[in-house]
Amino acid sequence: MERIWQWAWDRFGAKHRWAGLAVILPAGLPIYLLWSFLIVAVEGSRHYVEAAVATLVALLALNLYAAFADRKRYRPVEQWAAGRDVDRATALKATYSFARSAVYRALWLAAVCFALMSVSVGAIVGAAGPRLAQYGVLGAVVGTATYLISVHSMLEATARPARVAIAGDTSIGDSLPRARPTIAAWSNMTVLGTAFVFSVDSAMLVAAIVGASPQPFLFLGIGSALTLGFGIPLVVGVGFSPSMRPIRDLAEGTERVAAGDYGRRVPVVQDDDLGVLAASFNRMQAGLAERQRLQAAFGTYVDPALAARLLEQGDDVFTGERREVTVMFVDIRDFTPFVEANTAEDTVARLNALFEIVVPAVIDAGGHVNRFLGDGAMAVFGAPNDLADHADAAVSAAVLIHRLVAERFGGELRIGIGINTGTVIAGTIGGAAHSEFSLIGDTTNVAARVEQLTKTTGDAILLTDQTVDALVSRPPGLADRGAHALKGKSAQTAVFGLDPVATPS
Repeated sequence: MERIWQWAWDRFGAKHRWAGLAVILPAGLPIYLLWSFLIVAVEGSRHYVEAAVATLVALLALNLYAAFADRKRYRPVEQWAAGRDVDRATALKATYSFARSAVYRALWLAAVCFALMSVSVGAIVGAAGPRLAQYGVLGAVVGTATYLISVHSMLEATARPARVAIAGDTSIGDSLPRARPTIAAWSNMTVLGTAFVFSVDSAMLVAAIVGASPQPFLFLGIGSALTLGFGIPLVVGVGFSPSMRPIRDLAEGTERVAAGDYGRRVPVVQDDDLGVLAASFNRMQAGLAERQRLQAAFGTYVDPALAARLLEQGDDVFTGERREVTVMFVDIRDFTPFVEANTAEDTVARLNALFEIVVPAVIDAGGHVNRFLGDGAMAVFGAPNDLADHADAAVSAAVLIHRLVAERFGGELRIGIGINTGTVIAGTIGGAAHSEFSLIGDTTNVAARVEQLTKTTGDAILLTDQTVDALVSRPPGLADRGAHALKGKSAQTAVFGLDPVATPS
């Protein structure tokens, strides 16, 4: 049936309700005829043709009235489908308000129509007086129960293509007010209604077969008794059919989210519990997408290792700890004349080109770029994550950086690298909603002074003796440059030059 309603919407658009009526009318005829023929059979009559004519007239009257009733409420949908300038939210809301009113209208219409039809057929077959009244009451009850079985699911099914088209990939259906009763209540009423009609029809059929003609009220009692013991398992599929498509939508949406696709919303096309669930799913999906965007943006401003650890363990993970690390400073030689001779855009582009080499080299070696310092950068190996051979990793990264810079820029850009190993306090420093992961201690100061010393010694890479002692594997091309006085240090610091050409990265 789902394909039929979708075809009707795709083919007829604004007139899809008429196509739906053309399907519902012949589908309902056997149910009406069965009820009329049961009355004829119970009364022992042969007026089946006359009963069929009366039944057809009643069915046509009911459906035509239902089709024309309350058309104004559905008009925004028809206008939107016809391409007129109608607000989507207004059109979508109209599908819900029309369906709600149509459910209750169909129930009382069915009661009246079945009652009049039952009285008419009873009169045709010779019933009179109180017996006709009983047929009228019985018909009203059975008619209401019959429509209770399918009217909600049918209206939801026919409205689904229009709601999907109107809502599209927007969130306009998420905040619409939800109707009562809920889908669970409708399902329960459907089960009970189907069981009741099944039981009454069975009782009348048995009476017709054995030739008995009891009072019609007796069928109410028999039907009620049978409803309590039979029939309910037969209608689970009918009762829960409105929930199958939305549940499949949610299952498909879950699979997409699991695969990392947050771009497609689940259609919110019911104003019941399942509509609430679909809207909640969409909000959850939007939250996941926002978290993914935040993580991606966060990763561009914060080192990926630091960002991952913060996201996994929270911001209280860096409360402060002493660590032995190796610190590396990278700085551009003679960058001030370049800044003075070039535009701001060229200056930033040159720095970004350098850092596109520095950052991956440090990260690949297991280090962390702690901060950018104008025309340089500070990297640390051994914090925030443990790194066993942090001194070797720093030397390897320094050699690779120097080689890649030479390959890319030739002699147009020269750098100096200073490396020192020692103990620092690593932790989150800051306040007033702004914090950063920082290193505290003399180790970083010495590394910065050693980098400045490269301008004096002429080496591209300088290591302190603490770093050399911490190396697991002493690289070739290492030359002792003696002890030098560094600013802020009372004792001289022994340094070693490293030839990046003679040292493999």
